[in-house]
Amino acid sequence: MTHHMSREFAELVKAVGDCKSKQEEDKIMLKEVAVLRVRLSEKGAASRMKELCVRMMYCEMLGHPVDFGYIHAVNMTQHSSLVEKKVGYLAACLFLEEGSELLILLVNTLQRDLKSTNPWEVCAALSAVTRLIGPETIPAVVGQVRECCGHSSEHVRKKAVMALHRFLQKAPETVPDHMEYFRRALCDRDPSVMSSAICVLHDIARKHPPSYHNMIPSLVSIIKQVIEHRLPREFDYHRTPAPWVQIRLLKLLAILGKANQKGSEEMYEVLKDVMKRADVGTSIGFGVMYECVRTITRIYPHAALLEEAAASTSRFITSDNHNLRYIGVDALSAIVTVNPKYAAEHQMVVIDCLEDGDETLRRKTLDLLYKMTTPVNVEMVVARMMVYLTPQADEYQRRDIAHKVSSLAEKFAPSNGWFITTMNDVFERAGNLSDRDAAHNLMRLVAEGTGEDEAADAELRTFAVRSYLGLMEKPNLPDLLVQVGVWVVGEYGHLLHPQQTPESVQELLCSLLERQNYQDPATRCFVVTAMTKVQALIEGGVSDKVLSLVKRYARSLDYRVQQRCLDFISLCQHSATMRQVLPVDASCEDISVDPSLPSLSPLSR
Repeated sequence: MTHHMSREFAELVKAVGDCKSKQEEDKIMLKEVAVLRVRLSEKGAASRMKELCVRMMYCEMLGHPVDFGYIHAVNMTQHSSLVEKKVGYLAACLFLEEGSELLILLVNTLQRDLKSTNPWEVCAALSAVTRLIGPETIPAVVGQVRECCGHSSEHVRKKAVMALHRFLQKAPETVPDHMEYFRRALCDRDPSVMSSAICVLHDIARKHPPSYHNMIPSLVSIIKQVIEHRLPREFDYHRTPAPWVQIRLLKLLAILGKANQKGSEEMYEVLKDVMKRADVGTSIGFGVMYECVRTITRIYPHAALLEEAAASTSRFITSDNHNLRYIGVDALSAIVTVNPKYAAEHQMVVIDCLEDGDETLRRKTLDLLYKMTTPVNVEMVVARMMVYLTPQADEYQRRDIAHKVSSLAEKFAPSNGWFITTMNDVFERAGNLSDRDAAHNLMRLVAEGTGEDEAADAELRTFAVRSYLGLMEKPNLPDLLVQVGVWVVGEYGHLLHPQQTPESVQELLCSLLERQNYQDPATRCFVVTAMTKVQALIEGGVSDKVLSLVKRYARSLDYRVQQRCLDFISLCQHSATMRQVLPVDASCEDISVDPSLPSLSPLSR
C-alpha cells in the first residue's frame, strides 16, 4: 500500500490502527473527511483520484459518509485505465444504492464496458451490475449480459451467470428464458462456470422441484466426474476433489429426490460412492460425508444406504472432536426421522454426549434424545432431561426442556402415576415457563381417568390428591403447580388419607391463600374455589378463622377474588344448598339447563 499510496494515507491507516477507543477513531476520521473535501477541490486532484477514492472508501467503511465525492467515483468508471476503472466500479458499488440518482450516469458506461474487447473490463462491469442494477434498469443491460454467457473467457461467462442469477432474484420477469442459459452453463467446459450454474439451479429448484426432475441424470453425471478427479487439480482441497461443488450438488439432489422414487433410484449408486470416496480422514471430507448423509435422509428412503449413513454417523459421534460429534448428532437426528430403529444402536453413545462441556452439543443432543424416545426408554430419557431443567439454565432452555418432557410424558407415559409425578416435577422446576396446555391435560386425565376401570380411576385420583397435599406444604411453589394442585384437592378432597381430615386440608388451603409470592392473580381464585368445595365436606359449618380470612379477601382489589369469596360466604350460610351445588366428583357431569330460563321470568314482566 505504501508503495502505491502517499505517505499521508499510510500514516492515516497506522493512526486508525493505533486507536484505543471509538471516540479517538471518530476524531481522526472526521479530520480525514475534511481533508478529502479540500483535496478533491484542488487542481491536481485528477492525477491522484485513485488514491482519493480509496481513502473515501476507507472513510465509508468506518461509518463516515463522503457523499461529496460520490460523483468522482462515477467519473472514474469512465477512465481508460483498467486499474482506475476497477477502483471506480469498486467505489461506486460501496457508495451507491439501487435507487441512487447517480446510477443513471453509470448505465451508459456499463453498456459500453459489457461490449468491451478487454475481458477484465467486462468482468468489472458485470461485478458492478450484480450490485447496482435494480429492477427498473435491468432491461437496459440484460441483453449484453446474455451475450456475455457465450464469451470466450471463462471468467466473463461465470460472472454473466451470476449476474443473471441476481436479475432472477430481483425481477424474474426480466429473464423469461433463463433456463436456456443456465442449462448451457451447467455443461460448460470450465468447472467454475459449471459450479456457478449449480448455485443458481439450487435456488430456483427449491421453488418447484418437479419442474427440474429431468435434470437428475445430468447432475449425477457431473458429480461422478467430480469424484473421479476429472476436474483440474486446482479444484482439489486436502485430497478431496472440488468439495464445495460436491456439497452444492448433494444439496440440489436432496431437493430433487424428495418424494421422488424414480429420481432417487438414479442417485443411490453415486451417493454410496461419494460417501465412500469422501472418507479420507480430513475435515472437508467429513463435511462431504455429512452432506451426503443429509441427502440420503431426504430423498426416497433406501435401506442399504441408510445403513451406510448410520455407520458413517457412528464414527462422528464417537470422535473426540467436538465439531464431528455435533454433526454426528445432527446427522443421526435426520436418520432417526426416517427410521427410528437406528436410535437404539446409538442410544448410550448419544447420552454420553450430554456430559460434553460444549453447550451447543448438549442442546443438539437433547433434541436428538427427544426424537429417539420410545415407550421403552421414556423413563430414562426424561430422567436425563430433567437434570438440565435447573434454575441456572437460561429461560429458553428451561422452556424448551419443559415442553419436550411434557410432550414425551403425554405420548409415552408407562403409567398414569408416573405421568402425574413427572408433570408435577416439571411444573415445580420450570415454574410458569411450563405449558398451560400440559396442565389442562393433566387435570383432564385426573377428572376423566381411563374410562375403562372405575377402581383404577379412583386409585389414580387418590394418588393425585395425596401427592398434591404433600407438595402444597412446600414454600414458593410456582403458580401453575398451585393451580393444578388445589383444583385436584378441591374436586377430590373426599379421597383423603385416613389420617387427614377436611378441616386439616382447609387449614392448608388457608395458608396457600395468604402466600404473597403469586405472579398470576388467578391463582388465588383457584385457591378460594377449592376452599369452597372442601368446605362442603365439613360437617358443623365454617370455622371463625376461615370465615375471617375469606371476608378479608372479599375486599381484594381483584374482582374475581372478591366474587369467589362472596360466593363462599353466601354458600356457608346455606349448608344444604352448598352440598347440592357442589357434589362430590362431579367435574365431568353434564349440567342440565332449561332453555326457557324460568328463573328470569319474574324479571321480564
